[in-house]
Amino acid sequence: MPTYTITELSREFDITARAIRFYEDQGLLSPSREGAGGRNRVYTPRDRTRLKLTLRGKRLGLSLSEIKSLVDMYESPKDTSAQMNRFLGVLAQHRETLEQQREDIEMSLGEITAHEDECRRLLAAIADGKGEPAAAG
Repeated sequence: MPTYTITELSREFDITARAIRFYEDQGLLSPSREGAGGRNRVYTPRDRTRLKLTLRGKRLGLSLSEIKSLVDMYESPKDTSAQMNRFLGVLAQHRETLEQQREDIEMSLGEITAHEDECRRLLAAIADGKGEPAAAG
């Protein structure tokens, strides 16, 4: 069975060794230790898969606790429908959060557009020689 060093995984996934150690501290990875005093971490294909799933979950915007719960369920072959239902629940909750954020962003962009339009109107009034307009409020 192939094994991986922390350097190999950090290069493969373009993340820092510190990030990998953080995921280890969070219980997402559990490498064995080898070498003098157990200083060298040795990652298995299982660890590599868990890291890949962790990074995928982060890209989806999931929290580390959500990712850990899903990754742990992934390894439990007892009931795949329960895993899928749990994953659907997490995704639905995350979708709801993103939809709210999108609504907030669209509202903010609308306000920015209104301020930009007002600034352009005031600049046009100045350029037309009408003098300094009253301060906008």
